[in-house]
Amino acid sequence: MLLFFLRVINYKKNNYYYNKIEGTIIFLSNFAPMIEDKNTPKTSLSELGEFGLIEHLTKNFEINQKSTVRGIGDDAAVLDFRDEKCIVTTDLLVEGVHFDLAYMPLKHLGYKAVMVNLSDVYAMNATASQITISIAVSNRFPLEAIEELYEGIYAAAKLYNIDVVGGDTTSSTKGLLISVTAIGHANEHVIVYRDGAKENDLLVVSGDLGAAYLGLQVLNRENEVFKVNPNAQPDLGPYSYLVERQLKPEARKDIKELLAELEVLPTSMIDISDGLSSEVMHLCTQSNVGVNLYEEKIPIDPVVISTCEEFNLNSTTVALNGGEDYELLFTIKQEDFPKIKANPNLTVIGHMLDKKSGMALVTRANERIQLKAQGWNPIKE
Repeated sequence: MLLFFLRVINYKKNNYYYNKIEGTIIFLSNFAPMIEDKNTPKTSLSELGEFGLIEHLTKNFEINQKSTVRGIGDDAAVLDFRDEKCIVTTDLLVEGVHFDLAYMPLKHLGYKAVMVNLSDVYAMNATASQITISIAVSNRFPLEAIEELYEGIYAAAKLYNIDVVGGDTTSSTKGLLISVTAIGHANEHVIVYRDGAKENDLLVVSGDLGAAYLGLQVLNRENEVFKVNPNAQPDLGPYSYLVERQLKPEARKDIKELLAELEVLPTSMIDISDGLSSEVMHLCTQSNVGVNLYEEKIPIDPVVISTCEEFNLNSTTVALNGGEDYELLFTIKQEDFPKIKANPNLTVIGHMLDKKSGMALVTRANERIQLKAQGWNPIKE
């Protein structure tokens, strides 16, 4: 297993608040010996039972949202959004498919599980307000391990002002499974769907792309090195940004707030979880339009470019297909361009065409290549 000893640093940039992690990564042989350390007493989940476990894990969660009428402790949560529409999204994370505990600390996993869902709410241009958490765990996880997971969930809920209002726990024969349902709300006239893009709209993305995928490649490489030489410890200093983007992504709540301040209402929007190319194609297919996506406009951090050279990877391919960036991809009317053009958080990377023109990447050599969805496929065999 990999332990990531971290500290969270809050900082302000362009009038928006962010946070990043700094820390040291240490590899352990594997997960089981750590949680079975005889020198540290461990508590079996069976000692608490289902309801005792739920009560223990959720005792520190507070209710902060006015829309939460009743949270944990009854048969169901009760929410009141008055005249607004309710937004609901669910994601399932499965050990061995979506995460590997060889290098994913449980605190980070809990945090990331929440971010994955909040990102979907913000992609609807809505405000996230509640989540439910359901987990299935095998008997190799003691109470202390699940407490670590919930510390990450608690940190995410507190930072993003989200109420945890319910969930479920059960046993598993296949390791750890986490299901998070996020609930949000928005006035009907500001909700943004995937199917609203029009011909001549501009294609815009927040942040930069490809770092999360490369962070995963770095962690995989160091894990393989460790298997060969257990005494080797990774120097991840040069890759701290990449590792952070993989282990502790942030949902872009700030972009929703920024667009509201700029008085820009996107015509369509989606979050980038499966890769830029896949998400662009989703917008085009749902909106019945084509696109020119310009390679030279795709925002890529210099660390991504240098690390791609180290791994002998093409940085454009990584940005297009890497996934897990959790940035927001959206379209706007051309008349809204002056409102966003000077903002460092946003980059115009293309424009929408008529459907017959197709979906294409325009290379630096001005060649037009058909886009292909080569990003993450969760049901690929």
